[in-house]
Amino acid sequence: MRLHSPVADAPSRRDRWLAAGLLLLVLAIGYGMLVHPWWTVPMREADARIESLQQRELRLRMQLQQAPQVAERLQELSQQEEGIPGFLPEANTELATASLIQRLETVVAEASPGNRSCAITNRSPLDSDNRQSYRRVVAQVRLRCGTPELSRVLYLLESGSPRLFVDNLNILTQTLYLSRSQSVSLGGLDVSFDLQGYLLPLDAPPPAEVTDAR
Repeated sequence: MRLHSPVADAPSRRDRWLAAGLLLLVLAIGYGMLVHPWWTVPMREADARIESLQQRELRLRMQLQQAPQVAERLQELSQQEEGIPGFLPEANTELATASLIQRLETVVAEASPGNRSCAITNRSPLDSDNRQSYRRVVAQVRLRCGTPELSRVLYLLESGSPRLFVDNLNILTQTLYLSRSQSVSLGGLDVSFDLQGYLLPLDAPPPAEVTDAR
């Protein structure tokens, strides 16, 4: 009959624990050197790319679903633009300037019937450099207007047909100075600006006439 001494068994248990620890250490080193850089990192990068592509695909699908509405809106805007001529229809600068001033008078009369709150104090043609591709017609304008009437005049000028543009706008409050220490506001605004439009180039075909389908 053999007797087992616990002292003799102790080194074998330590050896097993040591071997297990060394095995875990080897596995950890192997994972860190081989598995993680060659498998885990590429897989994470692939997952990130897949998620990014899925989000991009979702955005594209949503945009494609809105394509018919966008195309319809673009067609509506295109039809509206076709119905609004951009260039002055007159053949020369003199006729275009007269039409420009007539348009100004019509707009001011509409914004202030009877010129009660807005009146033209000066309107004169201004020579412009017509060496550019499109010939420009300019008139210098000076008005005395109330604030609401001025806003209306500027809106009607720039939103009508043909296209006109307001440039070099200057607005001053009308004030009467009684003495060095006293002044009285007369109300209204003293407004000056350049009103301009464009003629087609001499070699361009005339714009197509817009007919009313009604």
